[in-house]
Amino acid sequence: MLSHNNILSNVLACEPRIPGDHNSSSLSFLPVCHVYERMLHYLYMKIGCSIHFAESMDTIGDNIREVQPEIFTAVPRLIEKVYEKIYNKGLELSGAKKSLFFWALGLTDDYEYDKQFSGLAGLKMKIADKLIFSKWREALGGNVRGILTGAAPCPVKMAKVFSAAGIPIREGYGLTETSPGLAIGRYKPQGAMLGAIGPALKSVELRLDPTGGEYGDGEGEILAKGPNIMMGYYKKPEATAEVFREIDGERWFCTGDVGKFVKGPSGEDFLQITDRKKELLKTSGGKYVAPAPIENKLKEDFLVEQVMVVGEQRKFVSAVILPAEEALKDWCTQHDIPWNGMADAIENPKVIAKYQSIIDRYNPLFSKIEQIKKFCLLPTSWEPVRNDGTAAELTPTMKLKRRVIREKYGQQIDKLYAEERASV
Repeated sequence: MLSHNNILSNVLACEPRIPGDHNSSSLSFLPVCHVYERMLHYLYMKIGCSIHFAESMDTIGDNIREVQPEIFTAVPRLIEKVYEKIYNKGLELSGAKKSLFFWALGLTDDYEYDKQFSGLAGLKMKIADKLIFSKWREALGGNVRGILTGAAPCPVKMAKVFSAAGIPIREGYGLTETSPGLAIGRYKPQGAMLGAIGPALKSVELRLDPTGGEYGDGEGEILAKGPNIMMGYYKKPEATAEVFREIDGERWFCTGDVGKFVKGPSGEDFLQITDRKKELLKTSGGKYVAPAPIENKLKEDFLVEQVMVVGEQRKFVSAVILPAEEALKDWCTQHDIPWNGMADAIENPKVIAKYQSIIDRYNPLFSKIEQIKKFCLLPTSWEPVRNDGTAAELTPTMKLKRRVIREKYGQQIDKLYAEERASV
């Protein structure tokens, strides 16, 4: 239950973090029934920013060029899809144009917020901006002052690539129960940090659960307090009581998210989300694994469309991977592998070996228990809406419905652990 005061307090707290005013325009394409987009609509109305609605998810690109918005909100998966289209356009180039495209893309690897490029590095960035990045901005209408992403962790690579190209991305964090904003990165200098959300909103207090537990050093469940916290769940006093804790005489809302605080460039405490508490999976050896950081890393590879880490009550961690079709098709063409569709490609030993090499490249970034031991490739897509009568694999904001995916692809997942069962 969200009161008028809950929502309005969040509108006022978020206003200084949004790069818009009464002369600005925004494009709306996320579900308005979702509190993230709903609160921002109220914020746009408050500052006098015009709101334009996309005709459909399929026409977003055309609508952006038509509206030429200064700001819009997105979920990380949509940003990744935009990047995939840009990347695939680069793959279609040839000769010097293709080399120039990937040279410019490579320059974004060293990008940091507020980093000043001078000398030769500055010259390179100017050339890349004029010849490559300016075209990206034009494809997004040419006027974008900021993209605010939320509802799921934004891969650092996406924030780097777009921000380096003059399309600044900032992350916001919150829940429906918190109306929703708790912390948002600022667009001003020293207001954001790659890999972290940003400072708490002015009216919000954040702390970590002092009882600690099974999390890493400095980590804990994120607790919140402020005028934006819900009144409770409708006619569910027991459920309401479960998500509130009293600490030192104060009532705190338990977010169910795990995080920690890191020092931001401004010296403030920046919130960093490390995982969803309820999404932590526990191996049969009693070790906890946070799937989201592993999934986000693997999705940085252009050949990976989607991935879900599995391993609950299993001896080791595995992954269900959806290849990115266009990128895989291009890769197969480059390596003289006949393309007869996705179902055929994922059975090819060379393709399987390629995905194994991707796993091998990222595994050293994680502890031994977190490393992917086995994986399977699926010739399908995961969608937020299904017209075939089956359950959708994604939420409206493109988050994984883990239970649905585990049930739908239980047979493929079981095959990954067939030897495990045989040895027991």
